[in-house]
Amino acid sequence: MNKLQGFYELLKLGLPTVAWRKFEDETELDDKVLWTVRTAVYQGKDFDLPRAVGVTSAAAKQKYREYKRRLAAEDLIIYYPYFAAEKSGVVQIREKEMIIEACKQDLWNLVTYGHKDVTYFFDNGSVTSQGKSDFLSAAEIEELSGIKSLIRNRFCSPLSAGMSVMLEWSYAYHSNIHKEPVGERYLVFYECRVTY
Repeated sequence: MNKLQGFYELLKLGLPTVAWRKFEDETELDDKVLWTVRTAVYQGKDFDLPRAVGVTSAAAKQKYREYKRRLAAEDLIIYYPYFAAEKSGVVQIREKEMIIEACKQDLWNLVTYGHKDVTYFFDNGSVTSQGKSDFLSAAEIEELSGIKSLIRNRFCSPLSAGMSVMLEWSYAYHSNIHKEPVGERYLVFYECRVTY
């Protein structure tokens, strides 16, 4: 499963996900909101794809035009309102085990810079951790680990074949134009991928 399929799979799973829409020539964006623009390719290299995170509507439109020139017609350019992440991470689910990794603020801190606050290992009913074991609250751990049965049911065949399902998540807030948190905190998933 590539990034493009993952965007659609998150919708099918019914997990809380970003309210993404396909960016089109006629798309109008609110100037009072910051935007994230991401790309997904139908074929070819699927990592380190161009993206713009937390940009103005004018910058988002400019990025859309730039990406459209570079990508194939069947590739996808999406947009959604920027969110301010408090904690982020990945959940990796295998047939009989699960791992949750978490970091402060944006996921880029983990996946790009390798900054990890905690890793939780779930194996045969036991839970162990490395790092700051209290970084996630018991309620957050329960909420994140609660998706494993949904994922195992949906991806039974790949998991049985030794593959894993990886989901990216954040506990986040809506954001104002200055990247300051607004409103109530919520859990959001924004990538789903089947890996070896």
